[in-house]
Amino acid sequence: MMIDKLGGINPLNNVQNSHRIAAKTAVSSGVDSISVSDEAREMAEAHFLAQVAEETPDVRADLVEQVRAKIQDPGYINDAVIDSVADKILESYFGV
Repeated sequence: MMIDKLGGINPLNNVQNSHRIAAKTAVSSGVDSISVSDEAREMAEAHFLAQVAEETPDVRADLVEQVRAKIQDPGYINDAVIDSVADKILESYFGV
C-alpha cells in the first residue's frame, strides 16, 4: 500500500516551500557590504590619473601664447629678465 497524500496535502511540498521561504528570507534580510583593499584604491587612483594625463594636451596653448606676447613686447626683454632667466637655467642644471 502506498500513500501519496495525507489529507490532501503533499508533505514533500511543505518541506520544499519552507526551504524556499527560508532562502528568500536569508537573501532579503541580509545586509550587503563590500570592502576595497588599499591596493585596489591605489590602482584605481593610478588608472584615473593615467586617464587624466592622456586627455591633457602636451602643449598648453594659452601659456605659449602668453609667452609669445611677452617676447614680442620690446619693453619685456631687459637686463632684469635676462638675469632672472639665467638664474633659473643655472638652478635647473646645477641646483644652485
